[in-house]
Amino acid sequence: MKISCEQAAEICNKSQYREASLMEIIKLKYHIFICKTCKLFTTKNTKLTKLCNESKLQILSEEEKAKMKAELEKSNN
Repeated sequence: MKISCEQAAEICNKSQYREASLMEIIKLKYHIFICKTCKLFTTKNTKLTKLCNESKLQILSEEEKAKMKAELEKSNN
């Protein structure tokens, strides 16, 4: 039932993306009950994930990236 802090961090990250199994989540809950450092990490990680999801981040397409790269290279020459 015991897991290391490293394993707890990995499970925490997996749970943010809904990839953790029920048993892993139970182990994580038990671990963060005991380990205050991991509890803080889990809290901050959850907040970060929530902020990223709410921010409606946009990424550049491959075409836009290539165009930007070409413009940067052109301006550096």
